[in-house]
Amino acid sequence: MGEKVLMKGNEAIAEAAIAAGCRHFFGYPITPQTEVAAYMSKRMPKVDGVYLQAESEVASINMVLGAGAAGVRAMTSTSSPGVSLMSEGISYMAGSDVPALIVNVQRGGPGLGGIQPSQADYFQATRSTGHGDFHLLVFAPSTVQETVDMISDAFDLADKYRMPAMILSDGMLGQMMEPVVLPEPKDTVQDKPWAAKGHNNEREHNVINSLYIQPQTLEDLVKRRYEKYDYIKENEQRAEEYLVDDAEIVIVAYGASARVSRSAVDKARADGIKVGLIRPITLWPFPTKAIDKAAGHAKTFLSVEMSMGQMVDDVRLVVSGRAPVEFYGRTGGMIPTPKEVYEQIVRMNGGDN
Repeated sequence: MGEKVLMKGNEAIAEAAIAAGCRHFFGYPITPQTEVAAYMSKRMPKVDGVYLQAESEVASINMVLGAGAAGVRAMTSTSSPGVSLMSEGISYMAGSDVPALIVNVQRGGPGLGGIQPSQADYFQATRSTGHGDFHLLVFAPSTVQETVDMISDAFDLADKYRMPAMILSDGMLGQMMEPVVLPEPKDTVQDKPWAAKGHNNEREHNVINSLYIQPQTLEDLVKRRYEKYDYIKENEQRAEEYLVDDAEIVIVAYGASARVSRSAVDKARADGIKVGLIRPITLWPFPTKAIDKAAGHAKTFLSVEMSMGQMVDDVRLVVSGRAPVEFYGRTGGMIPTPKEVYEQIVRMNGGDN
């Protein structure tokens, strides 16, 4: 176990990525993510890595595509409008089966919006990151330490399944400072026989491509990719269950909203209310198993989000009418308070505390 150090969330992301074997970072500054890029600009030259500030987010994601296609671990980081600009390149990566890591430190929107925390990119991350039929692996940390631990897993699973992965953070987690134990550097040199990294007549000449003119060829490829997605949905769901076993009211919240909700759950439990919390750790694949199990005994659900209500749709799909699913959220950069969530719990319990 290493020594704990106090780090800002964004800087911890960068250090964890380096420990995970990332030596290629391409990005562009945007608040509240800029510290990731700034930290990488100082650290990468010291570890024989590559840091390049591209002229735009469009350029940076295509540089990530190129580096990932060559078989190295590459990443970028940005904030909400930046992901919108990257959407075409992310789709190309998915269509080329190229692994890489994208970090989104979410801010309020739509448009330029504001620089305060948000979770309004849930639909973007899980539904519409780019054009065409594809998914990303989407991870949602709730602490700086979990973010650090998650980086290596995200790279590993991206490599395993040959698909892009996203860490869906937010301005609160990115800017806060917490004690963390940084991981030991790992040897990530892998044989990637599919990569386009020169052949010298020693192996097959690989071509990384997402263009398929014949529709039957493209349909067959997409269908094979969806067989992989089905396997991932069955085997890679992750969630934390807190006081759920006997809960009559189940809160579903991720990231910063889950931190707030856990405090509200503790207060309500102290008042004798049977309430629990399911915290999705993977947003895709969505943790349907944990919610489905809770739907067997819960009387009602509450989705707490920093948005106008996006994840709540996935909760309703899983619960499938077996219990009411309500929503409470703040948006525009506003963060729900434990008191606000507690008041919702008390209301749903049918009385005043």
